[in-house]
Amino acid sequence: MKFTNQTGSIVAMITPFHENGSVNFDVLTQLLERQIAAGTDGILTLGTTGEYPTMSHEEDASVVAHTIKVVNGRVPVIVGSGSNCTATQVEKSIEYQNMGADALLLIAPYYNKANPEGMVRHFAETADRVNIPCLLYNVPGRTGCSIPVSVVEKLSKHPRISGIKEASGDMSYAMKIAHCVGPDFALYSGNDDITLPLMSIGGSGVISVFANVMPGVCHQIVADYAGGNQARALENHLKYLNLMNDLFLEVNPIPVKSAMNMMGLNVGPLRLPLCEMSEEHQKILRATMKEAGLL
Repeated sequence: MKFTNQTGSIVAMITPFHENGSVNFDVLTQLLERQIAAGTDGILTLGTTGEYPTMSHEEDASVVAHTIKVVNGRVPVIVGSGSNCTATQVEKSIEYQNMGADALLLIAPYYNKANPEGMVRHFAETADRVNIPCLLYNVPGRTGCSIPVSVVEKLSKHPRISGIKEASGDMSYAMKIAHCVGPDFALYSGNDDITLPLMSIGGSGVISVFANVMPGVCHQIVADYAGGNQARALENHLKYLNLMNDLFLEVNPIPVKSAMNMMGLNVGPLRLPLCEMSEEHQKILRATMKEAGLL
């Protein structure tokens, strides 16, 4: 399925595990079907929420293949292929493209970081080697570096760099790159709590953690705003804002997997160094979920 000009709610999928730590493909199938039934506009696999840093390359490929097979073209599938090693990023991007990915998500190079020119080359080298759309992923809280505005401006002109997932939470930064938005370059919120503010400056939607829990609601909020019913979008965004925020009481995806297990979705444990949520935070999250009608 073509990804060009994709709008809406794109879920940043968790990866379900068995108690022994292996990937639970049966539950993954159920979760993907649940998303599509609820109207989710796209699937992101192997993002931060999917715990890909603790998965082997073979597991990554298996999850991608399974996701593409189950989704079967019903919505676009975006695959996180980013790395702080450009050569590895290129290798994975080509592999996932050949497996049938509709688009790729490329994170800023973490740990080793880069100067602006190195960052341009890091992303452009990958985009030059594939023929499907690539999204930049700005999440300085994870990577220790932000993609400079000048880099976004340059890369927004690349024919295969089709947008950015902006997850800094910095509206000033978002405003500075908003002029890059157009028919060939989209802005997606990477933070559920500011989806509507990002859409107000030209954003196309959200790549969402919250959508793992309430996919239908997340889809409707974005659809309402894009469709002109901004009052209803704001009403629902504010209604579930506490839940969106509480899904980040601890480092993602600890809270969202905890919430899904509370809902009986049986997504299993996390992989170290992530571990179960503290009892104090579980109580807070459980109360918020009850207020939202999930428990």
